[in-house]
Amino acid sequence: MSHSLLIAFVIFANVMAFTPGPNNIMVLSSGLTFGLRPTFPHIAGIGIGVGFMVAAVGLGFGAIFVAYPVLQTVLKYAGAAYLIYLAVIIAMSAPSVPGKADGRRPMTFWAAVMFQWVNVKGWVMAIGCITAYGAIAGFPWNIAIQSAVMLVLGALSSLAWALAGSWLQPLLSSPTAVRAFNIAMAVLLLGSLYPVFMDA
Repeated sequence: MSHSLLIAFVIFANVMAFTPGPNNIMVLSSGLTFGLRPTFPHIAGIGIGVGFMVAAVGLGFGAIFVAYPVLQTVLKYAGAAYLIYLAVIIAMSAPSVPGKADGRRPMTFWAAVMFQWVNVKGWVMAIGCITAYGAIAGFPWNIAIQSAVMLVLGALSSLAWALAGSWLQPLLSSPTAVRAFNIAMAVLLLGSLYPVFMDA
């Protein structure tokens, strides 16, 4: 195993996992709107989803997009449409009232897992991991290491952003302040689509 390459991969993974992106923006908003505990399934879904995506790309799933480029285009625009939908939902979110059933809830575990497949940053991260750091160990250990690291960092980064959102609850206690914050998060989420449309 190349220890210097492993260190470089871990640095890359940390940068990709902890910097702002659709996952982190959504759990930040969820932590503020719903609190930390209800956001745990979303956090777990991100970790599992990212780890599984890296494994799938490493085991050859990405070759499908090379063979059928139209699938990449379809996935890109489906992901963009879903992010726009999520941005609207986040922008309209007001804080949950404890004890009041209003039908709203954070993203579920399975929805968070499946979201990774339409997350543009997730694809960049997965493909970047496999293509740039595949030599950290022999196959299949390289895929196992990369998947495990991304699973852990995906969950930890989401937890950190959700914690930040829950810590903001006392500061943003009024519905108006929460709505303004969520609108700002929705705008940032829409901003994450910039690379998609610049690449069109």
